[in-house]
Amino acid sequence: MKCPFCNAEDTKVIDSRPADDNTAIRRRRQCESCGQRFTTYEKVETIPMMVIKKDNSRVPYDRSKIEAGIVRSCHKRPISTQQINQIVDEIENEIFSNNEREVPTSQIGELVMQKLKAVDQVAYVRFASVYREFKDINTFVDEIGKLLKSQESK
Repeated sequence: MKCPFCNAEDTKVIDSRPADDNTAIRRRRQCESCGQRFTTYEKVETIPMMVIKKDNSRVPYDRSKIEAGIVRSCHKRPISTQQINQIVDEIENEIFSNNEREVPTSQIGELVMQKLKAVDQVAYVRFASVYREFKDINTFVDEIGKLLKSQESK
């Protein structure tokens, strides 16, 4: 494992322990060259997943794309990095539990919106506005109206 600080290739593991309900291993490492410490996570590699985009092209699944979309939606919202990681983990678990080799972006987008709606409605509307390609202010108003109606019925 290369050191993220000095790019030296000589690092050692100084601590290992289970993480994420025993679905990963957290390793604390130290660079032999510069002495800096950093953490890595090891997860089981699952079936190679392909994502079917709106134009029917296929690209390899990339967790960081989901994370980036959620992080943008949660900008300046009271949502921790840990909560974002948990949301992405839950989405991945649902996607990979289907044992399918391909998943449409529509399914991923709907899962993200479902999770964000439960955590923060502002982040949900932000994500939905990009994902559903809101064209004007009326589309925002309609979506907020749906949120208000769902809250009233609770």
